[in-house]
Order: sequence, then structure tokens, then C-alpha cells
Amino acid sequence: MLKNSQWQQRDLYSVITKNKNLYGKKLIEIPTPKFIIFYNGEEEFPDMTVLRLSDAFEVTTEDMSLELKEIMLNINPGHNKKLLETCKTLKDYSEYTHRIRQYAKTTTIEAAVDRAITECIREGILAEFLSKNRAEAKKVSIYEYDQEKHIRQEREQSWQEGHEAGEVVGEKKKLLEQIQKKLQKNKTVIEIANDLEESEDKIISLINELQKNN
Repeated sequence: MLKNSQWQQRDLYSVITKNKNLYGKKLIEIPTPKFIIFYNGEEEFPDMTVLRLSDAFEVTTEDMSLELKEIMLNINPGHNKKLLETCKTLKDYSEYTHRIRQYAKTTTIEAAVDRAITECIREGILAEFLSKNRAEAKKVSIYEYDQEKHIRQEREQSWQEGHEAGEVVGEKKKLLEQIQKKLQKNKTVIEIANDLEESEDKIISLINELQKNN
């Protein structure tokens, strides 16, 4: 399914080629595309990052059949100052989203967005747009903030679960090694359970697992 940007790109090319003979033999030339991403997330990134589709390929070759290169520009405060000074709208948007994040640290997201919108209108930051579209801008800003927060929390939860799973695996491996050494000393199940402060049933289960793997 095409995303909005893809639909827009398709429509743009339709306008460019509408008077061309698309079914003729002559090659129809089109403007060279360039893909730019404006980044204003909370993770730290340099001013510019080059993203390549091929970075996700399982196997890469010198002559790849498909490649896509995107330039990601960090527009958070403190980054790409020359670009932001050149484009006031981009600078204003960067400041607007930055204020929402700052205010949301000490109040609700709804209150943070309201405060940011009010201040920005008063200070001439995206003033015309925010004045005419206040309700819609507030709704979209809350949604985007909540979505970003949700993705961040999901990522943190996944990391925590993976970390905890790794700890469990590590503890089990260590316990199996201890049991193996004690078996080599001809210790009984009861003795091993007492030494390791584990139940006899658990020791028997782990011994069975050791025997299956050997």
C-alpha cells in the first residue's frame, strides 16, 4: 500500500509527464529524485546521517539490483543551524516540537501542547498556521507525541525483557556447570541440592537435561 508521500510523488510525476508520449519508444526523462528526512526525535544523532536500503540486505554485492539512499538531517535545536536559519518554517517547527517535549516533562501532554501553541503564536513562531489550525495542530501534536512515547517505551521494554531473559539463561548455564562438576565428584542428588540450595526435583530435571545434551 502506498504511503501519502508515495502517492504525492506518483501524482507529481503524473503532472510532469502528462503531455509526454508514455507509450512511445523515446525515453521520457524525469527530474532526479533526492530523498530527505528531517529528524526531530529524542535520540541523539549527528547533523547528517546517510541511510541506505542496502544496509538491511542479508547479502550485499558491489552491483546491487536495488538501492535507495536517503539523507537524514537533524533539525533539533543545536543542529544544522545554517539550514534552520535559512528556512524559518523548519526552524519554527523545530522550536515548537522542542517546547512541547520540554513542557511535557512537568505537566500533561495536553497542557504542554496548549502552552507551546499559545507561546508560539505570541512570539511569531508558526503563528499564522497555529492560529488558523489550533485545534487540528493540537490533536496531531498530541498524537505524534504519544506515538513517539509509545514506540520508545516498547523499545525499552523489549530491551529489558531481552536483558532479563539473558540473565535467566546465564544463571541456568552456571547452575548446569556446577551440577556437572559435582556429578564428576560422584555426589548424590540430595548432596547437590543441599550444596546449591535448590530443590531435588529441579536438580533431577537439570541432570536429565545434561544427559540429553551429552
